[in-house]
Amino acid sequence: MEKLNPGILKTKQHFEILDGLRGVAAIAVVTFHFMEIAYSDYSKDFIGHGFLAVDFFFCLSGFVIGYAYDDRIGKMGVMEFFKSRLIRLHPLVVIGSVLGLLSFLFDPFSTQAITRSAGSILLLFLSSVLMIPNPTMDERYFNLFGFNAPSWSLFWEYIANIVYALVLCRLHRRYLIILAAISAVGICYVAAHSGNLMGGWSGGTFWDGGVRIAYSFTAGLLVYRYNLIIKNKLGFIGLSILLMLAFLSPFSSWNWLSEPFIVIIYFPLMVALGAGAVLNNGLRKICVFSGNISYPLYMTHYAVMWAFGNYFAAHKPDALHLAYIIIPGLIVLVTFAYLVMKVYDIPLRRYLTEKRKQAIK
Repeated sequence: MEKLNPGILKTKQHFEILDGLRGVAAIAVVTFHFMEIAYSDYSKDFIGHGFLAVDFFFCLSGFVIGYAYDDRIGKMGVMEFFKSRLIRLHPLVVIGSVLGLLSFLFDPFSTQAITRSAGSILLLFLSSVLMIPNPTMDERYFNLFGFNAPSWSLFWEYIANIVYALVLCRLHRRYLIILAAISAVGICYVAAHSGNLMGGWSGGTFWDGGVRIAYSFTAGLLVYRYNLIIKNKLGFIGLSILLMLAFLSPFSSWNWLSEPFIVIIYFPLMVALGAGAVLNNGLRKICVFSGNISYPLYMTHYAVMWAFGNYFAAHKPDALHLAYIIIPGLIVLVTFAYLVMKVYDIPLRRYLTEKRKQAIK
């Protein structure tokens, strides 16, 4: 068997504005998680559609995976593709699980850990680390991953990567259109049935997550395969504003209509615009930083959310005190995500990549 050329493993040049928009979406979803604890009535939440950031992530992922691997997965092979994705994604799955475990055990505002056996806690932790859905924590609303709730979307990201490597990478784009159309019908059905597209994170809404990624990942892949890149001068700021409009759109009785529109049409359009936009050099560092911290922020923030939720339930702070908590909290979480990236994620991924290159020489 011919040895793999290590050069095939090199990362392609990034679309920096798309990276920056990923960071904007990550900050939006963290803000949403703070706000949904404070305002259980989403119609009173100024960022009541922040959860749709996940659908934007899925769409962006389809585009990026197509761009990064369509022309080389045949040369590198399925197993090397899986190794690439594991090295990229799994270190933060592990650290997110560890942080979730520590938060569960030492949350000063909760005694939930006392009611669970050591064996139960260990099983939940291993499920989280190994990405095995385990929606058994009734005290945490039967999240698929009770120690790190956002892992539900990573679970579906892993599934999409597997399906891409085994099927989608070789599937002609005309069949992708059929898959996207069927998935779009699924999106509309879920929205009509549930009243919104918020599901996917819990045992009871498990398959909603499958429908959400089935459409958005495929749509992102189609944007790449058909080169639906729209040249424009909106720049990072203009596109960030347009993206935030989706998250800030009112949460209402019209969600069954507005949310499918955002997911099916608006987000693929945003990816097409982001890929074709020109980046102002003065904003390059901000864009790069935003993109770099997006995934660490997404995977490390929720341990704080559980503690905040328990604090809110115990003390019921007013709007002013909430502002004093949430705004500094966002800054602290972004700073912590940056430290996790610099101290843990980047060094570990660099080490694993070097070991992998040595193994194929």
